[in-house]
Amino acid sequence: MAEAHQAVAFQFTVTPEGIDLQLSHQALTEIYLSGVRSWKKRIIRLKNSVITGVYPASPSSWLFVVIAILATMYTRSDPSMGLIAKIQEHLPVSQSMSTQCQAVVSAVLFSTMLWLLLIFTMRLCLKQLLSYHRWMFEQHGKMSNTTKVWVALVRIFSGRKPLLYSYQGSLPNLPVPAIKDTVKRYLESVRPLMDDTEYERMTKLAAEFESSLGKRLQWYLKLKALWAANYVSDWWEEYIYLRGRSPIMVNSNYYGMDFLYVTPTPIQAARAGNTIYAFFLYRRKLNKEELKPSRIPGTVIPLCAAQCERMFNTTRTPGEETDTVQHWQDSDYVAVYHRGRYFRLRVYQAGRLLSPREIEFQIQRILDDSSPPSKGEANLGALTAGERIPWAKARMNYFSSGVNKRSLDCIEKAAFFVTLDDDEQGMMGDDPEASLDRYAKNLLHGKCYDRWFDKSFSVVFYKNGKSGINAEHSWADAPVLAHLWEYALATDSFQLGYNAEGHCKGEVDSSLPRPQKLNWEISPECEEQISQSLAVAQALADDVDCHVFSFREFGKGKIKKCRVSPDAFIQMALQLAYYRARRTFCLTYEASMTRLFREGRTETVRSCSNESSAFVRALEGGEAADVCRRLFRAASEKHQHLCRMAMTGAGIDRHLFCLYVVSKYLGVESPFLKEVLSEPWRLSTSQTPLQQAELFDLVNHPEYISCGGGFGPVADDGYGVSYYIYGEDLINFHISCKHSCPDTDAHKFGAQIRKALHDLVQLIGPNQRESSKTEKSQPEVKKDL
Repeated sequence: MAEAHQAVAFQFTVTPEGIDLQLSHQALTEIYLSGVRSWKKRIIRLKNSVITGVYPASPSSWLFVVIAILATMYTRSDPSMGLIAKIQEHLPVSQSMSTQCQAVVSAVLFSTMLWLLLIFTMRLCLKQLLSYHRWMFEQHGKMSNTTKVWVALVRIFSGRKPLLYSYQGSLPNLPVPAIKDTVKRYLESVRPLMDDTEYERMTKLAAEFESSLGKRLQWYLKLKALWAANYVSDWWEEYIYLRGRSPIMVNSNYYGMDFLYVTPTPIQAARAGNTIYAFFLYRRKLNKEELKPSRIPGTVIPLCAAQCERMFNTTRTPGEETDTVQHWQDSDYVAVYHRGRYFRLRVYQAGRLLSPREIEFQIQRILDDSSPPSKGEANLGALTAGERIPWAKARMNYFSSGVNKRSLDCIEKAAFFVTLDDDEQGMMGDDPEASLDRYAKNLLHGKCYDRWFDKSFSVVFYKNGKSGINAEHSWADAPVLAHLWEYALATDSFQLGYNAEGHCKGEVDSSLPRPQKLNWEISPECEEQISQSLAVAQALADDVDCHVFSFREFGKGKIKKCRVSPDAFIQMALQLAYYRARRTFCLTYEASMTRLFREGRTETVRSCSNESSAFVRALEGGEAADVCRRLFRAASEKHQHLCRMAMTGAGIDRHLFCLYVVSKYLGVESPFLKEVLSEPWRLSTSQTPLQQAELFDLVNHPEYISCGGGFGPVADDGYGVSYYIYGEDLINFHISCKHSCPDTDAHKFGAQIRKALHDLVQLIGPNQRESSKTEKSQPEVKKDL
């Protein structure tokens, strides 16, 4: 209880002689320093708000405008065309203010208004410039004169040294596509999945919707688009994520892996010390907006950074009808789980961030703590892994007051969650592929009670020094968290490092207060609910089949030599692999970002197209190589076109989803929308891009390769496939499905993907293109001979 007493600033005792007041100077000092730190953050936040608010101008430009106007006044010219005199006439008359002083004040007021008008004009111009997307549809390497002028103007209006959120006010709003365009694109996307009878029926439903109810729903959606910054994002977060009542473990959360071939240190506490320290360095940069704004690689085009705001100090709280995402401005500690116990670990002492060595010291104290869990505490985290309604009721009944509420608040308000796992994970042993599968499966769901799945993210540190991350999905998409994870991995290995013994560098202040163990009073009724949630979560976890493999035969480098987009190449391979496994095509989901727009998140690329299915059928039907190559080119170009359309706001699924939401608000039924929204995604795919290659020395240290991350299957009879393109010669694949489906097998599908990749590169590789040219130059050689 010593830690609890240290947290109390003063104590008093009533005695016969009066009140005996005892002050804790250490606690008062902590309170004072905490207040100072809080005010510093407020001042930084205010300063950044001003800088961001006037962007693309700068606060110092106001002084330049004022001086310029005053200088022109003293040259006997009036740049305001009489406005300064008008302002002077309406100034409150003061006997202490001379006429000259009134003129100066009027000039300053005019200069300020002119400055604000210039800022508004520059921001409006930048917003219009960023609404131009034709550059994305131009042939690679061939830039039109219009685009060249546009790039120059974007550079001019973008200002210098933007902060993380500087572009937010200049990003365009997501446009609402025309109903007829969306319906047309939808019908085209489902054509390879339907026979003639089904397609004719769907065409009639679509035509009826477009000509009647669709127009009414579109009117309301356009009204929302005029009012809201993004007509999709708030509904997407609420209805796709927060209103889901099934477990978020496996179904929603996703994971990220550690380095594939390297473990920087085998000491669990040391790895935790460096990584936790790196996370707080990133949070400091985030709070100060010192992170560079994300851009489309190789361009000056900024991406929306709104999702970064809730990265830390955030949790998802359950409700009976809908969950909510709660975010706190600051938190100076992390919540730690180890062997059934929960701890509060402060990472700030006397206003300073603890060093990595000190965090390691504190983590080791937790690892060495032999105290048993409280009654019912060991499996408490299973509540966050099970169904949402039972967890919401349990939270209200058993965690709304007393010691349970205080301990729950401690976890939910923590910067993030840390799990110290007693298992060893990573690529190891006689069967490295099987060990990678176990590693992925463990990161996805753990033991179902040793993660707090509601936290924005949980970091896992294993006994052998490996680490990983599990993230809740509602607050942001994977690339946002991947940016943080890349920074933490690179900082841990290339900046902080370890000493010869594998410990964090630096000295330790042994007087640091011990981490505080959280207390719980779990009733038998609550224990029963924990057991029920654990049973549900365990059944779900046991049903998941995971397979991870590294494809090293070739990578992005060789694919680009074939003059094909690496993403399109992999998507065609997935279509081929799925067809070979199931002898049919399926509705395929590829996540594409819409962060070119304000508060943009994702859009769906429907990778199974008429062109891709024609290519696969031709290849599997034994058509001539030239025919297959031509069809492959058409399919890959079509896929790239679909990606560009999705990125520029002309996708299919988010528009139809929002129309469906409007129909529910209006209380009207649409057979067309109902059928569209009920179609299963049997192949759900996503690419995780490497965003900060400059942080990793791929030339001198190619072994520092992250394995990427993955997610659970979206459909019970489908696959979840995540792929991570690293460098020029490596592609990592993460495949998931369910054991309960007799038609899916992650390992067999992985083998089909490998074969498809080899077959495609053999078909379109550089040597095949050369032989094709030779054949064309010799017309006397016939293919059918």
